Order: sequence, then C-alpha cells, then structure tokens
Amino acid sequence: MTARAPEAAMPVPGPVSGTRITEEYARMVARQAYFWAWPMINVHNRRQTFKDLPEPGLMGGVVPVAPLNRLSMLSDYIEAQERMVACPNQDVVYGAASLGLDVEPVVIQVPDFGDRFWVYQVVDVRTDSFAELGKMYGTRPGFYLLAGPDWKGDVPEGIAGVFRSSTDTGFVIPRVFQDATDEDKRAVQPLINQIDMYPLSMFDGKLKQRDWSKQPRFPAQDTGGGAETVWVVPDNFVDELPLALKDARPLPGEEARYAEVLAVIAAAQQSPELKAAMLDEAGRAEQDLVGPLLQFRHYGLPLPHNWTTQNNGAQFGTDYFTRTAVAKSNIFVNRPNETKYFYQDLDDAGARLNGGKRYTVTFSGGQLPPVYGFWSLTLYNEHHFFAPNEIDRYSVGTKNKDLQTDADGTLTIYVQADAPSDAKHRANWLPTPQGGGFSLYIRAYWPGEAITSGQWTPPAVSAVGD
Repeated sequence: MTARAPEAAMPVPGPVSGTRITEEYARMVARQAYFWAWPMINVHNRRQTFKDLPEPGLMGGVVPVAPLNRLSMLSDYIEAQERMVACPNQDVVYGAASLGLDVEPVVIQVPDFGDRFWVYQVVDVRTDSFAELGKMYGTRPGFYLLAGPDWKGDVPEGIAGVFRSSTDTGFVIPRVFQDATDEDKRAVQPLINQIDMYPLSMFDGKLKQRDWSKQPRFPAQDTGGGAETVWVVPDNFVDELPLALKDARPLPGEEARYAEVLAVIAAAQQSPELKAAMLDEAGRAEQDLVGPLLQFRHYGLPLPHNWTTQNNGAQFGTDYFTRTAVAKSNIFVNRPNETKYFYQDLDDAGARLNGGKRYTVTFSGGQLPPVYGFWSLTLYNEHHFFAPNEIDRYSVGTKNKDLQTDADGTLTIYVQADAPSDAKHRANWLPTPQGGGFSLYIRAYWPGEAITSGQWTPPAVSAVGD
C-alpha cells in the first residue's frame, strides 16, 4: 500500500510573528488600512464616546445622544448648530443610538405611523444596513429585536421580528417626516413619543412612552472650528484598529487583509520606531486620501449637469472607496431603495458653487423628483453643515406648503445670499452663505422607479449673475 504524503499546512497569511519588517512596508500597510478601516473606527469611537452617559439626552441641547443600547429622539428638526453628523436635514425628526450587541440584544419600538413616511436606519460597524424597518417595507407596528452575531437566546413572545447584525457595534437613526407647519409639528409628537429602544432585559411587552421634548442637556463637544466632530484621530489609529477589527469579522476574502494588518500592528507595538512610522502614515492618509473625499465632486457616479450619486449606500460590502468617501462626506446614508442621494458642488458650467453668485434650480412641469415618500433640496456650507441665514431655511421640498410654481407646474428655486425682491421668488428662496463655497444635496425618500433606474436625474444648477 502506497503511503500518502502529508497534506501541506495552510500558509499563515501576513508576516509570521517575530518577522523583522521594514518601515516602508509598515507604512504601506498603515496607509491602506487607515483608508478602508476609517468608517469602522468612526462608528467604534461613537460607541466609546456615548457608552457611559447617565441617560438619554441632548448634547449641547441640540444633538440626540444616549448610553449604549438606549435611544434619544428629537421632538423637532435638528438645529443649525449640530456638528456631530455631517449633512443633517430638516425634513425629518431624528433619533440616534449606539449599539453594543455583545452586551445585550435590544428591542426597538415601532408605533402606528399611519400614512406618515418613516424609516429606521440600523447599521453595523461598517455602516452597512442590516434591518428593514420603514414604510417602504410595509413594517407593522410592534416590537422588533436587534441581535448580534453570537446571541443564542430565546426570542420572547411579543417580538414581531428579529434582525441580526454581523457585528456587535452599530448605530440606529430613526427618521420621521414632518412638514414645515406648526400643525404637523403638533401632530407628530404622539408618534415620536412612542419611539424607543432599550436592552432586551427591559422588555415587558408593554409600549413605553416618553416625552422627548423634556430631556436633560449635556455639554457640547468642541468641534474645532465648525467642521464635524473628529471621530477618527490618526495618532490613535494603531491602538484603535485592532479593537474595531475584533468586532468586525472579515468579510469573505478579507481574511488575508486582516491577518496582514494585525501582524504589522503587533510588530509596531514592539517597536516604537515602526509605530511612529505607521502613525505618521495614518496622518498622511487622512490628509491625502480621506480629507479630499469631503468634497462630493471627488467621488461617485457622474450624472448630467455635474451632479453625482452612489448606488450602494449602506450596502457597501468591499467597496472600500465609496464606503469611506460616504463616511467622510455624509455618513449614515440609507439604502438606495430607502433614499436616493444626489450631490452637487458645481454649477452647470463646471465652476465651484459660491455664495458670491446667484443660481437657479428649475424643475420643469412634471419633473419634480418622483417619490413615494418625499424629496428635498438642501444647502450646506464648505463643512457640510447648515449656513445660518436670516430666515432659518436650509432646505426646500415636499415639506414646504408655500412653494410657488408656474402655470405649467414648473418650480424654480432661487439659490442666492440676498433675498429676492419679488414675493413669489422669495417664497422659493434657498439662502446661501455670503461668500465661499457651498454644496447642494437632493434627497429622494422612497424613490420611484424612474429614480432607481436612472431615468430621472436632477436639473442643472444655473448661474444667473453675481
């Protein structure tokens, strides 16, 4: 009988433990890892920041924050001074929560919203969605369970559905449409007060209600000059990355990538010189690779009139470029069937949008964004936040009941710093900063087929003078 040769052992991916490696190699690995892990470290650090809060409340009196596995809701639109999440909007009432599903699964409540548009965004540490909760899904009112990858408990009676994440860390953002009238603000309050999220151990089968207009205020974070709160710090990269990767298990095909990064970090932890080189390279990657992606014109799928978009929001998988670009410029986007996003930094001639000029955006009759939910056109400053203006208007769209159209249904939005003298034009005025660059951003919530198929795209942003 012929003896069989022993099977060869599978090679260990990445440098073998104890291997001497060069600074140049460590820099290469650090540069790549910093880029593709940026969204994971971002979400991981949000969890770490809020986990020990005493109770749900408002950071700086403006931003909903809560301890781990709890939720905080606003009771009105987000205010203009918000700086914790880029590209906020004033079409919905927001909530926010950090998930720690390794601690315990959580229960999230869905009230009966009737005909009102709503969607709960529930993402893992990669910013990929793992739950379908919203009007477009026909979700029934009730209690839903969010569980981590290793949870093996029993689902209690009274739970309408279970959504399981592939990671223990995540983020939850309920969005409930509210129009710009005082009447609708009053009407939405009973619904908002029935939205809540809490650990499974608190579940008793009874709907919990809370008056979200009465929450404690916590001190505001220092954002350093009007930009988004810094969630990813290059100097902390080597220490934080292993924690994020421990939570986010490799996607298929990522095993070798993980092993290489962790092996190099292990070497750097034993060598101050290598660690310093990796941190230096992380800083360079932030400046050279991640930083430019704040600008919408640097990524995305090109569309007519210099608009761009993306088709895989919240389901990025291994599209590391788009995932990091979206995380840098407008993190926590919905899936494309929930919301379609259109981005604009340029006018129709290709010049940077600037508050020193006047522009028009004209939707021809019958060419408003075709949606089942609602649409809006929002304006952001160079940091992707609201630019304060005399009428406190930062977006226009379905929520506005006083927009003026022509006889044929044409709607023209006047984008400029000074108030139009004509009353009709003033009703359609979207104020810009007095000077400097700005961006426009169209949201189409629950988009129709013409949008999802690419047949409908936004109209030109036309410069009409200084």
